[in-house]
Amino acid sequence: MKALNLKLLRDLWHLRGQVLAIVAVIMGGVATLVMSLSTYDSLVETRERFYAEYRFAEVFAYLERAPEPVAERLRAIPGVERLETRVVAGARLEVAGFDDPITGRILSLPDVGEAGLNRLHMKRGRRVAPYSSDEVVLSDTFAEAHGLSPGDRVAAIINGKRRSLQVVGVAVSPEYIYQIAPGAMFPDFKRYGVLWMGRTALAAAHDMDGAFNNLSLSLARGAREQAVIDRLDQQLARYGGTGAYGRADQFSNRFLSEELKQLQTTATIFPAIFLGVAAFMLNVVISRLIALQREQVAILKAFGYSHLAIAWHFVKLVLVVVVLGVAAGSALGAWFGQGLAGVYQETTFRFPYLHYRLEPPVVLIALGVSALAAVSGSLVSVARAARLAPATGMQAEMPAVYRATLLERLGLQRWFGAPTRMILRHIERRPLKSLLTVFGIACAGGLMMVGNYQKDAIDFMVDVQFRQAAREDLAVTFIDPTSGRALHELRALPGVEYVEGFRDVPVVLRHRNYEYRASVYGIEPAGRLHRSLDRSLVPVRVPPEGVVLTDHLASNILHIQPGELLTLEVLEGRRQVLQVPVLGITRQFLGVSAYMQREALNRLLHEGNVVSGAYLAIEPGREAAVYAALHERPRVLSMVANVSAIQSFYATIGEFVLFYNLVATLLAGSIGFGVVYNSARIALSERGREMASLRVLGFTRGEIAYILLGELALLALAAIPVGMLVGIGLIGILVQAFENDLYRLPLILTSANYALGATLIVASTLISALFIWRRLGRLDLVAVLKTRE
Repeated sequence: MKALNLKLLRDLWHLRGQVLAIVAVIMGGVATLVMSLSTYDSLVETRERFYAEYRFAEVFAYLERAPEPVAERLRAIPGVERLETRVVAGARLEVAGFDDPITGRILSLPDVGEAGLNRLHMKRGRRVAPYSSDEVVLSDTFAEAHGLSPGDRVAAIINGKRRSLQVVGVAVSPEYIYQIAPGAMFPDFKRYGVLWMGRTALAAAHDMDGAFNNLSLSLARGAREQAVIDRLDQQLARYGGTGAYGRADQFSNRFLSEELKQLQTTATIFPAIFLGVAAFMLNVVISRLIALQREQVAILKAFGYSHLAIAWHFVKLVLVVVVLGVAAGSALGAWFGQGLAGVYQETTFRFPYLHYRLEPPVVLIALGVSALAAVSGSLVSVARAARLAPATGMQAEMPAVYRATLLERLGLQRWFGAPTRMILRHIERRPLKSLLTVFGIACAGGLMMVGNYQKDAIDFMVDVQFRQAAREDLAVTFIDPTSGRALHELRALPGVEYVEGFRDVPVVLRHRNYEYRASVYGIEPAGRLHRSLDRSLVPVRVPPEGVVLTDHLASNILHIQPGELLTLEVLEGRRQVLQVPVLGITRQFLGVSAYMQREALNRLLHEGNVVSGAYLAIEPGREAAVYAALHERPRVLSMVANVSAIQSFYATIGEFVLFYNLVATLLAGSIGFGVVYNSARIALSERGREMASLRVLGFTRGEIAYILLGELALLALAAIPVGMLVGIGLIGILVQAFENDLYRLPLILTSANYALGATLIVASTLISALFIWRRLGRLDLVAVLKTRE
């Protein structure tokens, strides 16, 4: 073995404690990178494979009703490869033993053979028999939530008529990887289900014989999606088309795409923090090692070793630390990635299979990024060793020059004893190192705050959405827009305390060259149950004539200001094109919306007193009676109970939040302990002779520990407020990165979150101090005093 390689092994063993601390920090960054990228790759690969195998369509369109022969004209549109029509019906479902309202969507399947697009992956049972009248296939999430299996029966109220249906299979569709009810804020597998039924049977139940109200298509190679969509919209306008849209805007696929973007963001921000801290730690360690080995470096050069050989020796030491960190981080990241992929599949994205794979390029990326950061951080120290002249290295390093500290210059030294002044002088002598140490420790506290931020953000969003804005107990939607007289009937139901009607109109919102497909909600001007909130989350009265937009819709999508005119292209009824002024901006974290007074919206559409549904407040304990009464109303299409939906959401998301908290705690702990322990070991190495001299002079172990650990404690205390600022900054970056029209995260931090960040810093400091205390007890006074420095 070459002499330098043997020296490398001895150095690694001598520095094993500090090496392990740095490895732990690199491991945290690599684990985050590997977890995010490998999960991203696995989800993308699974998505593309599933979409291709089950022929997920590329363009979708809903309409009111069109005769089947129209489909032939649509198939002739240039760029259409395959087009299939369907019947889609909203329904209310009933499951034995479950009293809460259940909303369902039933889609038709070909009576004979398999669909050419959006095919089903059968998990259990079989497909519906040809021309069956009562057989259905259930979505797997709904079946699992209720424990339903092939052979069981469910009831469905379709177009006001109750039908008993036999379950023959359980399946997954590429259209419903992320399954959520239309207009709902959260997935609720118990209260929303997707069913598939034979075309003839569903058409008869929904009054669609010889007609269709939904279509999907695939595009020919080289076809322009937007050109096909434009031609479709022209053809379907007379049949009540609500506007075709591409796969990118299909809700399930859209949500999955946004989640993939979050994984990419996670793979960028957090590893950069870990690797930056690791680079700083390596720079400190290598600098100290070179200072201790000045004489050895000088002797090696005197024996003929070149500058390059010396530099490569220290670079190899850095690379060995990097390789250890990458190996440990890759293993930990793969474990985290498997766990995260499993949590996604269980709680969010219902792929029929999810093959987790850690691809070699991911590990190579982690190795390359880590090596680049580590070598870059230690280049200055390595260059100093390479330039060291043999004669200079043979001489002892010049002693440090201490000056009066700022406190002493201000005349405050009488308030501090000699040990405390020693601490302050040492910190002030190397201000950059002290600042970087504070920042490294602060990053640990900041990362801890980020990890626990998610739950606080979700709690805040739920509170704003369901306790301040949408305060109704039950939202009822009718099959078709109905006369406002229906509200009187709802008010008369036993158990109903209060009722507010609403009008929901699908529109395309346009301003200059910006447009967005959404809904205009007509609500009561000063509603008790459903309210608009301003940017300060204070309820505001909806103006009498204009429209009020949510903040993200106004600022980031339509780029419109209050006072400007907004164009509404109505997608139902007479399909009017209207202009209304924007009179206000409201705050909303889930989805985007436009609001008007219901009466003003009715007047604008020239339709009289019309409602699409109603918000209900129900007396406590009377929910089941109200649900039962509404089940008897044939014009009621769906019911959404807010309290039940929130409870189901928390039950579903709990595992996800717990996983992220576990990962954040482990990673933040690794960086916190790594930085604090490494700083303490460096301080002990630098001041070992000084500590031993003080012991010889009669100082006790506790007194020298105060000098050494007091500096560490002072830096840790300074890191606590800085860590809070780092946490706020990181959370702000996440808020900006994750902003989209599906949801926005609020920048909200609780005192508990700040306390967790501070607790991590304190705990890391105490554990590191315990290790250093033990080493001080084993300090060899004679050996340290013989050390030549």
